[in-house]
Amino acid sequence: MVIVVAWQKASYSHEGANCLNIAAAGDGTLHLRESDDPDTVLAVTPASLRALLRTARRGHLRAGRQG
Repeated sequence: MVIVVAWQKASYSHEGANCLNIAAAGDGTLHLRESDDPDTVLAVTPASLRALLRTARRGHLRAGRQG
């Protein structure tokens, strides 16, 4: 079992719902969760999170593929 040290709220999150939290785990992974569903946690490597953010910044993400 991976123990998450401390959750931090994203600086772009405002008070209230829909805040993104991130934590670094001892095994080198990063854990992400949304404040209104804290039991659902996404564990990613730093490299995969960098790739996701780079793709999002370029506007190359598509919402809800069908089929």
